[in-house]
This record gives sequence, C-alpha cells and structure tokens, in this order.
Amino acid sequence: MTPACAPARFDDRQVHWMPFGDMPHFLFSILHIDEPRGIADVLFRFSAGQQIVLHRHLAANHTFVIQGEHRLYEADGTLREIRPAGTLTVSPASEVPHREGGGPEQDAIVLFSMRPEPGQKLYEILADDGTVIADITLDTLRAIRAA
Repeated sequence: MTPACAPARFDDRQVHWMPFGDMPHFLFSILHIDEPRGIADVLFRFSAGQQIVLHRHLAANHTFVIQGEHRLYEADGTLREIRPAGTLTVSPASEVPHREGGGPEQDAIVLFSMRPEPGQKLYEILADDGTVIADITLDTLRAIRAA
C-alpha cells in the first residue's frame, strides 16, 4: 500500500519567466536546449481561467504537468481535455490547431520537452481565422536564450 502524502507545491520563484512577445495569458522559461539531439525543454505557465493564442504543434512533445490543470481547447474554444498535475503526455506532431490554458483556480505550469526532426518547426502561431502569423523553431528559442 502506498502511504498518503501531502500535495506537493512547486515553488517557481527562481524560474526566469518571460512573456512571449505581446501574446497574453502565458509565460515561459527555456530550461535547456540539447544541441546534439535538437531537444528543447521549456516551462510554460498558463494563466488560470484563460486560453492562449491559437497554434499547432508541428513537432513531437512530451509534457509533464507540474502544477494546476493543463487544459486543451479546440480552435473554437470548446474544452477538449483536462490534464491534472502529475500527468505525462507524449504527443506526436499535429496539424490540428488548438488553444491551451490553466484551470479555473490556479495557473498551470507544464514542462514541454520538444523533440523536432532536423529542420522541423516546433509551432505555428495562428490568427483566429487560421492564418499563420509566426513560426517557432529551435533557432527561435536559441535566439531568445542568447538575448
């Protein structure tokens, strides 16, 4: 039998959170870029009760929810999935656009381990009509980290 334990609390005061341009409702922190393998590990903080910009993941992602609820929404804002703290998800690249956000009461903090193929984009940021407004690549993350 597993002993009961108190819920853990993640102290993010030492995390260097940054906004991503003027996109609202999330912050991020680049933890590590494994250059030889082309893997980027990034923390995302999604605001409670909010949805971020429409986007699609064009590379495989391993995610681990550290705090709160990681919520995924369809392009029209309909709730698709709730991932509670402690959830590990391995997701392939997908052309399906979606939004993400935190649960109703607490910001979500999620570790994303992005694993693109050589030359593959990580994300496309989309306008509400589905038009691509930005491409995010490992080079994008390298430039942000260097700045």
